[in-house]
Amino acid sequence: MSGRPILEAHGLSRRYRGTGVEVDVLRDVSLEVAEGQVVCIVGASGVGKSTLLHILGSLDRPDAGQVAIRGENIHRLQGPALDRLRNATLGFVFQFHFLLPEFTALENVMMPGLVARQSTAEAARRARQWLERVGLGARLAHRPGELSGGEQQRVAIARALVNEPAVVLADEPTGNLDDETGEGIHRLIRELARDEAKTFVVVTHKRQFGVFADRMLVLAEGRLSDVER
Repeated sequence: MSGRPILEAHGLSRRYRGTGVEVDVLRDVSLEVAEGQVVCIVGASGVGKSTLLHILGSLDRPDAGQVAIRGENIHRLQGPALDRLRNATLGFVFQFHFLLPEFTALENVMMPGLVARQSTAEAARRARQWLERVGLGARLAHRPGELSGGEQQRVAIARALVNEPAVVLADEPTGNLDDETGEGIHRLIRELARDEAKTFVVVTHKRQFGVFADRMLVLAEGRLSDVER
């Protein structure tokens, strides 16, 4: 791990306005993530973990503050420029794997490469490489319905990594898995950071993931703070 910040967020605030009600979901949140680091953000359901992750990933915009990846303010970009940055520098893993059921594991992982206009042969080569790396080299031709929950999430992780993003953002990646299977996914994320120099920001309600993280923070009442180990 180089220690150089690859992802920076400064002064993020987000307020939701309902019928006669305003809720400050994020209050002056700042965060720096170093290259090759695994950062775990924990908190109860409904505290704004997903909102924070969506802002970090340019899927939502803050009311105040900014996010930079490799020094570039991502919220200054719009339209095709933002789409290109998101596809090239960010990978996403969600609680629900969102695999396309009619396609094989290999075809699902090829999708980001094809969107980036790689040749079919190149997209397939990279997808095969990452599926082998996450332990699914023998399951390339299987469709999601033929895979276990843990295997489906490994496909989703391979898909997130296939374009070699700067940062992978994971939203409750083991929320639908039993504890044993979830621990396997936690270990895989730790191994990918250590062995492949990948950077992960994971939000979860499972504090046990903190064992596998370089840094653990808690989000509560709109504010982010470090957890002492």
